[in-house]
Amino acid sequence: MRIHFISGLPRSGSTLLAAILRQNPKCHAAMSSPLADIFRNVFRSMNTRNEFAVYMSEEQRHRILEAVVRAYYADLDQTVVIFDTNRGWCGILPGLVRLFPDARVLCCVRSPAWILDSAERYFQGNALQASQTLGFDLSATVYERVDALIKGNFLGSALNAFRQAWFGDHAKHLVTIRYDSLVERPAEIVARLYALLGEEPVVHDFNNLAYDAPEFDARLGAPGFHRVAPRVEPKTRQTILPPDLFEQHDCAFWDSPDRNPRNVIVW
Repeated sequence: MRIHFISGLPRSGSTLLAAILRQNPKCHAAMSSPLADIFRNVFRSMNTRNEFAVYMSEEQRHRILEAVVRAYYADLDQTVVIFDTNRGWCGILPGLVRLFPDARVLCCVRSPAWILDSAERYFQGNALQASQTLGFDLSATVYERVDALIKGNFLGSALNAFRQAWFGDHAKHLVTIRYDSLVERPAEIVARLYALLGEEPVVHDFNNLAYDAPEFDARLGAPGFHRVAPRVEPKTRQTILPPDLFEQHDCAFWDSPDRNPRNVIVW
Protein backbone atom coordinates (compact mmCIF):
# COMPACT_ATOMS: atom_id res chain seq x y z
CA MET A 1 0.00 0.00 0.00
CA ARG A 2 1.30 3.44 -0.96
CA ILE A 3 -0.25 5.89 1.45
CA HIS A 4 0.32 9.47 2.49
CA PHE A 5 -1.69 11.76 4.74
CA ILE A 6 -3.14 15.27 4.43
CA SER A 7 -3.35 17.17 7.69
CA GLY A 8 -2.58 20.62 9.09
CA LEU A 9 -5.04 23.43 9.80
CA PRO A 10 -8.71 23.94 8.84
CA ARG A 11 -9.73 26.29 6.01
CA SER A 12 -6.16 26.07 4.69
CA GLY A 13 -6.53 24.15 1.44
CA SER A 14 -6.66 20.48 2.44
CA THR A 15 -9.93 19.85 0.59
CA LEU A 16 -8.65 21.91 -2.35
CA LEU A 17 -5.47 19.81 -2.45
CA ALA A 18 -7.54 16.62 -2.38
CA ALA A 19 -9.75 17.93 -5.18
CA ILE A 20 -6.66 18.54 -7.30
CA LEU A 21 -5.06 15.16 -6.57
CA ARG A 22 -8.26 13.24 -7.30
CA GLN A 23 -8.06 14.46 -10.90
CA ASN A 24 -5.21 11.95 -11.19
CA PRO A 25 -6.74 8.50 -11.78
CA LYS A 26 -3.77 6.96 -9.96
CA CYS A 27 -4.59 8.87 -6.74
CA HIS A 28 -7.34 8.54 -4.17
CA ALA A 29 -8.05 11.70 -2.18
CA ALA A 30 -11.08 13.29 -0.52
CA MET A 31 -12.12 15.49 2.39
CA SER A 32 -11.57 14.32 5.96
CA SER A 33 -12.14 10.61 6.53
CA PRO A 34 -12.97 8.84 9.83
CA LEU A 35 -9.81 6.72 9.65
CA ALA A 36 -7.76 8.78 12.12
CA ASP A 37 -10.54 8.57 14.72
CA ILE A 38 -10.89 4.81 14.19
CA PHE A 39 -7.11 4.48 14.48
CA ARG A 40 -7.03 6.41 17.78
CA ASN A 41 -9.94 4.46 19.24
CA VAL A 42 -8.32 1.11 18.43
CA PHE A 43 -5.05 2.33 19.92
CA ARG A 44 -6.79 3.41 23.13
CA SER A 45 -8.38 -0.03 23.44
CA MET A 46 -4.90 -1.59 23.47
CA ASN A 47 -3.14 0.71 25.92
CA THR A 48 -2.73 0.37 29.67
CA ARG A 49 -6.21 1.77 30.37
CA ASN A 50 -7.41 -1.67 29.32
CA GLU A 51 -6.49 -4.37 31.87
CA PHE A 52 -6.04 -6.88 29.04
CA ALA A 53 -3.33 -4.76 27.41
CA VAL A 54 -0.78 -6.73 29.42
CA TYR A 55 -1.38 -9.65 27.07
CA MET A 56 -0.53 -7.67 23.94
CA SER A 57 2.95 -7.36 22.50
CA GLU A 58 4.34 -4.40 20.55
CA GLU A 59 4.27 -6.55 17.42
CA GLN A 60 0.58 -7.34 17.91
CA ARG A 61 -0.28 -3.68 18.33
CA HIS A 62 1.68 -2.87 15.19
CA ARG A 63 -0.11 -5.55 13.15
CA ILE A 64 -3.57 -4.57 14.37
CA LEU A 65 -3.15 -0.84 13.72
CA GLU A 66 -1.64 -1.44 10.29
CA ALA A 67 -4.49 -3.84 9.51
CA VAL A 68 -7.03 -1.14 10.40
CA VAL A 69 -5.59 1.20 7.78
CA ARG A 70 -5.25 -1.51 5.15
CA ALA A 71 -8.77 -2.81 5.78
CA TYR A 72 -10.26 0.67 5.43
CA TYR A 73 -8.83 0.98 1.92
CA ALA A 74 -9.02 -2.68 0.92
CA ASP A 75 -11.57 -1.95 -1.83
CA LEU A 76 -9.13 0.24 -3.75
CA ASP A 77 -6.80 -1.03 -6.44
CA GLN A 78 -3.40 -1.68 -4.88
CA THR A 79 -1.70 0.49 -7.51
CA VAL A 80 -3.56 3.60 -6.31
CA VAL A 81 -1.69 6.14 -4.19
CA ILE A 82 -3.85 6.98 -1.17
CA PHE A 83 -4.00 10.42 0.45
CA ASP A 84 -6.07 10.20 3.63
CA THR A 85 -7.18 13.53 5.07
CA ASN A 86 -7.67 14.29 8.75
CA ARG A 87 -6.37 17.11 10.96
CA GLY A 88 -5.76 14.51 13.67
CA TRP A 89 -2.86 12.80 11.90
CA CYS A 90 -0.32 15.38 13.10
CA GLY A 91 -1.20 14.52 16.69
CA ILE A 92 -0.28 10.85 16.27
CA LEU A 93 2.68 11.28 13.94
CA PRO A 94 5.16 9.09 15.91
CA GLY A 95 2.86 6.05 15.73
CA LEU A 96 2.00 6.76 12.12
CA VAL A 97 5.68 6.80 11.17
CA ARG A 98 6.26 3.48 12.93
CA LEU A 99 3.58 1.87 10.76
CA PHE A 100 4.29 3.67 7.49
CA PRO A 101 7.90 4.90 7.51
CA ASP A 102 7.79 5.99 3.86
CA ALA A 103 4.64 8.08 4.26
CA ARG A 104 4.57 11.86 4.15
CA VAL A 105 2.13 14.09 5.99
CA LEU A 106 1.11 17.04 3.82
CA CYS A 107 0.27 19.88 6.19
CA CYS A 108 -1.88 22.63 4.73
CA VAL A 109 -1.36 25.85 6.69
CA ARG A 110 -2.54 29.45 6.75
CA SER A 111 -2.30 32.31 9.18
CA PRO A 112 -4.81 31.62 11.98
CA ALA A 113 -6.15 35.15 11.45
CA TRP A 114 -7.26 34.29 7.91
CA ILE A 115 -8.63 30.93 9.04
CA LEU A 116 -10.78 32.73 11.60
CA ASP A 117 -11.74 35.30 8.98
CA SER A 118 -12.87 32.48 6.67
CA ALA A 119 -14.98 30.93 9.42
CA GLU A 120 -16.52 34.26 10.37
CA ARG A 121 -17.21 35.05 6.72
CA TYR A 122 -19.04 31.72 6.42
CA PHE A 123 -21.04 32.49 9.57
CA GLN A 124 -22.11 35.92 8.37
CA GLY A 125 -23.09 34.48 4.99
CA ASN A 126 -25.16 31.72 6.64
CA ALA A 127 -26.23 33.46 9.82
CA LEU A 128 -29.69 31.89 9.96
CA GLN A 129 -28.50 28.30 9.55
CA ALA A 130 -24.94 28.25 10.86
CA SER A 131 -23.83 25.17 12.73
CA GLN A 132 -23.40 25.01 16.48
CA THR A 133 -20.90 22.24 15.75
CA LEU A 134 -18.55 24.85 14.31
CA GLY A 135 -18.96 27.11 17.31
CA PHE A 136 -21.24 29.56 15.52
CA ASP A 137 -23.97 31.28 17.52
CA LEU A 138 -26.25 33.95 16.10
CA SER A 139 -26.55 35.59 19.51
CA ALA A 140 -22.80 35.63 20.18
CA THR A 141 -20.26 38.26 19.12
CA VAL A 142 -17.31 37.64 16.83
CA TYR A 143 -15.06 37.71 19.92
CA GLU A 144 -16.98 34.85 21.51
CA ARG A 145 -16.99 32.85 18.27
CA VAL A 146 -13.25 33.32 17.75
CA ASP A 147 -12.59 32.30 21.35
CA ALA A 148 -14.65 29.12 20.84
CA LEU A 149 -12.81 28.24 17.63
CA ILE A 150 -9.40 28.85 19.20
CA LYS A 151 -10.15 26.75 22.29
CA GLY A 152 -12.10 24.01 20.55
CA ASN A 153 -11.50 21.23 18.07
CA PHE A 154 -11.91 23.43 14.99
CA LEU A 155 -8.63 25.37 15.18
CA GLY A 156 -7.11 25.07 18.64
CA SER A 157 -6.52 21.32 18.68
CA ALA A 158 -5.36 21.27 15.06
CA LEU A 159 -2.83 24.03 15.70
CA ASN A 160 -1.52 22.28 18.81
CA ALA A 161 -1.15 18.98 16.94
CA PHE A 162 0.71 20.69 14.10
CA ARG A 163 3.08 22.44 16.54
CA GLN A 164 3.78 19.11 18.23
CA ALA A 165 4.62 17.47 14.91
CA TRP A 166 6.64 20.45 13.66
CA PHE A 167 8.98 20.53 16.67
CA GLY A 168 9.04 16.75 17.22
CA ASP A 169 11.54 14.07 16.25
CA HIS A 170 9.53 12.97 13.21
CA ALA A 171 9.19 16.39 11.59
CA LYS A 172 11.18 15.22 8.55
CA HIS A 173 8.03 13.41 7.42
CA LEU A 174 6.10 16.68 7.14
CA VAL A 175 5.58 18.69 3.97
CA THR A 176 4.13 22.11 4.77
CA ILE A 177 2.02 23.70 2.02
CA ARG A 178 0.95 27.30 2.47
CA TYR A 179 -2.59 28.07 1.33
CA ASP A 180 -1.36 31.12 -0.57
CA SER A 181 1.24 29.05 -2.43
CA LEU A 182 -1.36 26.49 -3.45
CA VAL A 183 -3.86 29.01 -4.84
CA GLU A 184 -1.24 31.23 -6.47
CA ARG A 185 1.00 28.53 -7.98
CA PRO A 186 -0.95 25.24 -8.03
CA ALA A 187 0.93 23.73 -11.00
CA GLU A 188 4.30 24.38 -9.34
CA ILE A 189 3.22 23.01 -5.94
CA VAL A 190 1.70 19.84 -7.39
CA ALA A 191 4.75 19.26 -9.60
CA ARG A 192 7.02 19.57 -6.55
CA LEU A 193 4.80 17.16 -4.65
CA TYR A 194 4.88 14.49 -7.37
CA ALA A 195 8.67 14.81 -7.57
CA LEU A 196 9.09 14.53 -3.80
CA LEU A 197 6.84 11.48 -3.58
CA GLY A 198 8.40 9.80 -6.60
CA GLU A 199 5.13 9.74 -8.53
CA GLU A 200 4.71 10.27 -12.24
CA PRO A 201 3.26 13.76 -12.89
CA VAL A 202 0.01 14.28 -14.78
CA VAL A 203 -1.58 17.34 -16.34
CA HIS A 204 -4.17 18.93 -14.06
CA ASP A 205 -6.98 21.27 -15.01
CA PHE A 206 -6.91 24.01 -12.40
CA ASN A 207 -9.86 25.76 -14.03
CA ASN A 208 -12.23 22.83 -13.78
CA LEU A 209 -12.19 21.30 -10.31
CA ALA A 210 -15.21 19.45 -9.00
CA TYR A 211 -15.62 18.58 -5.33
CA ASP A 212 -18.48 18.88 -2.88
CA ALA A 213 -19.69 16.99 0.21
CA PRO A 214 -23.34 18.01 0.55
CA GLU A 215 -24.43 15.10 2.76
CA PHE A 216 -21.58 15.59 5.22
CA ASP A 217 -22.05 19.37 5.32
CA ALA A 218 -25.80 18.96 5.82
CA ARG A 219 -25.17 16.70 8.79
CA LEU A 220 -22.71 19.25 10.13
CA GLY A 221 -25.34 21.94 9.71
CA ALA A 222 -22.97 23.86 7.45
CA PRO A 223 -24.11 23.68 3.82
CA GLY A 224 -21.35 24.26 1.29
CA PHE A 225 -18.60 24.30 3.92
CA HIS A 226 -16.43 21.82 1.97
CA ARG A 227 -17.41 22.88 -1.54
CA VAL A 228 -14.39 23.63 -3.72
CA ALA A 229 -14.61 26.40 -6.30
CA PRO A 230 -14.06 25.18 -9.89
CA ARG A 231 -11.10 27.49 -10.49
CA VAL A 232 -7.92 27.69 -8.43
CA GLU A 233 -7.02 31.34 -8.05
CA PRO A 234 -6.06 33.80 -5.30
CA LYS A 235 -8.79 36.09 -4.05
CA THR A 236 -7.72 39.34 -2.44
CA ARG A 237 -10.08 40.64 0.19
CA GLN A 238 -10.20 42.77 3.29
CA THR A 239 -10.68 40.95 6.57
CA ILE A 240 -14.02 41.21 8.33
CA LEU A 241 -12.44 40.60 11.74
CA PRO A 242 -11.98 43.60 14.05
CA PRO A 243 -8.36 44.84 13.76
CA ASP A 244 -7.41 43.82 17.30
CA LEU A 245 -8.60 40.24 16.72
CA PHE A 246 -6.87 39.94 13.37
CA GLU A 247 -3.57 41.31 14.68
CA GLN A 248 -3.71 39.03 17.70
CA HIS A 249 -3.92 35.89 15.57
CA ASP A 250 -1.96 36.91 12.47
CA CYS A 251 1.05 34.70 13.09
CA ALA A 252 2.74 31.96 11.10
CA PHE A 253 5.69 30.40 12.91
CA TRP A 254 6.43 28.19 9.90
CA ASP A 255 7.57 31.29 7.99
CA SER A 256 10.36 32.04 10.48
CA PRO A 257 13.64 30.18 9.73
CA ASP A 258 14.65 30.41 13.39
CA ARG A 259 11.45 28.55 14.31
CA ASN A 260 12.24 25.65 11.99
CA PRO A 261 14.93 23.67 13.87
CA ARG A 262 14.08 20.42 12.02
CA ASN A 263 14.30 22.01 8.55
CA VAL A 264 10.76 21.02 7.66
CA ILE A 265 9.91 21.47 3.98
CA VAL A 266 7.80 24.60 3.50
CA TRP A 267 6.34 25.60 0.14
